[in-house]
Amino acid sequence: MSTTEPPTYGLLLHLAGPLQSWGTHSRFHERDTARFPTRSGLIGMLAACLGRRRGEPVDDLARLSLTTRTDRPGILLRDLHTVGGGLPAKATVTTAEGKKRPPSQGTLLSQRYYLADAAFTAALTSTDLPLLATCAEALRSPTWPPYLGRRSCPPEGPLLIGLLPDPFTHLVNLPLARQRSQKKIMTDFHSDAPLGHLANHLPHDAARDALDASTPVGDVTDDPIDLAPRRRSYSARPLYRYSVTLPAKQCGGLGTDYLRELARYLADHALEGAAA
Repeated sequence: MSTTEPPTYGLLLHLAGPLQSWGTHSRFHERDTARFPTRSGLIGMLAACLGRRRGEPVDDLARLSLTTRTDRPGILLRDLHTVGGGLPAKATVTTAEGKKRPPSQGTLLSQRYYLADAAFTAALTSTDLPLLATCAEALRSPTWPPYLGRRSCPPEGPLLIGLLPDPFTHLVNLPLARQRSQKKIMTDFHSDAPLGHLANHLPHDAARDALDASTPVGDVTDDPIDLAPRRRSYSARPLYRYSVTLPAKQCGGLGTDYLRELARYLADHALEGAAA
């Protein structure tokens, strides 16, 4: 990095819980989930922690860049919901025209998808250090509870690892939240920006994917334009992916084992974080 450029800082987050759901094209009765945290989901989470109501501007948060590391991919879970079944006509779901459904159409079915037992490490990066510091304080003491994509998906702690300099070095080298293993671990990084620079931060014994990390693998519609409930809209942005095989020793275990490894990492690097 040139000395004339402002330093880049990042919020490092631990995103884990029994369930997560990061929708990208959910409509009506079909609620999907991406296999990684989305920009819209994390920007919405920050807005909730900051106490911003739906519909308030999030332009400053939308300028943050998001890169995630998949620690555990989790299992795709489908949950079938029924609404309105067995109710009298006057208590059934109201239609768009303001009428009530006949008994034969009173039960609505919806399918909702979740990631079960998944874990991610995320870096929200920017050169705007005051904004990152404000977000870090909000994550430590949120106005409204944060959740992992949906309100039914609370995170396990700690959510905030820390506000750290050189965030990509830490994103690559932080302990993996997964069971210890004797084998090297293949993991994916996803980002809204090219990922070729990650090669400069990898451990010496990591193996890199031959895929060109500077070329998008597709796009995803998760860049928020307006989060107001009746005007909710998103734009598409490029999706970059980089696959890396990390050394087995980087697996930090689960539960308290992971927290101990996380605290040890922060202490060894003289970093102040939530787990220190």
